[in-house]
Amino acid sequence: MSLRILSAIGARPQFVKAAAMHRAIVARGHEDIIVHSGQHYDEGLSAVFFEELGIPAPTLNLGIGSGPQGAQTGLMLAAFERAILDIAPDVVLVHGDTNTTLAAALAAVKLGVTLAHNEAGLRSFNRGMPEEHNRVLTDHCSDLLFCPTDGAVRQLAGEGITQGVHNVGDVMLDAALLFAVRADGQGGVLDAYGVVPGDYVLATLHRPYTVDDTERLASVLDTLGKLGRPVLLPLHPRTRARLAEFGLLDPENVRILDAVGYMDMTALERSAYMILTDSGGVQKEAYFHGVPCVTLRPETEWTETVAAGWNRVVDLDPALIRESVNTRWWPEERPALFGDGHAAERIVGILEEAFRVTGSVADR
Repeated sequence: MSLRILSAIGARPQFVKAAAMHRAIVARGHEDIIVHSGQHYDEGLSAVFFEELGIPAPTLNLGIGSGPQGAQTGLMLAAFERAILDIAPDVVLVHGDTNTTLAAALAAVKLGVTLAHNEAGLRSFNRGMPEEHNRVLTDHCSDLLFCPTDGAVRQLAGEGITQGVHNVGDVMLDAALLFAVRADGQGGVLDAYGVVPGDYVLATLHRPYTVDDTERLASVLDTLGKLGRPVLLPLHPRTRARLAEFGLLDPENVRILDAVGYMDMTALERSAYMILTDSGGVQKEAYFHGVPCVTLRPETEWTETVAAGWNRVVDLDPALIRESVNTRWWPEERPALFGDGHAAERIVGILEEAFRVTGSVADR
């Protein structure tokens, strides 16, 4: 049978996952109906990704935009409910841990539609993060849970979730391998910013914890400016707004960039000496590309990268950041933690099997 899949997306990491998933879904003869919540509506964080990654324009853009957490999630929930009723999918596929993820998941559950969660089982154990609540709640109401690592499977088992759980590998690795060659042809991006491979630090800052507090943001910018290496900082719209709001000046040695597309970002990641970030997705991309990563948060959900020795969690401690940039601390070996680059194909195969066997995997 041919499946009708509603793919719910709304933020940069979900666009990347959707690129790999869309190829696998349509290659097997199924229908992939992409519904964009509008959570990321900035050109540099949305439209350019669709163009570069070859994702068809969304069938539906809900146009929700930004707003307070509760209001944004509520508006998305109502809009996804209407979309599901209109589209009548066999399964709703959600990715990651954003408000888009939770809203689409709740809408599917309330309507009795099979819910599949890609990137299930991750935990930061920081309940101060909205993303932590989103991922926990989504996992606990999903019918099919697609985990990127063995650790994620164990985490779900510890929470009593064992049915419908599958370790498929990481869909973002699928995308990284798929587009790596094209990204390597983007060498001009390094020339444009006056840097050479292996001699600059790439930094990203966007989480409320990092950028919504004046002292924290000022401190991390000051630290970046004193690292002794050129620092490239592509700006998330939230970060740009806070810089203007707080009246913070660009620090010396930090080159502020507009938000960059996936190909340029991949090229910058692959050629960086080191990556400093508060983004979960960028932590993984650093690992995929063999670039050491320093996580500017108190914790990470990607604990496997820390255990492998390629990721250091330093919070925003200036001394630890400087020490991490100025010493060699990562190993030579880099284990294959996230599968083999065929996660999307496995997900589609599991969906096919679930529906072929029972007609519906929903057993509520």
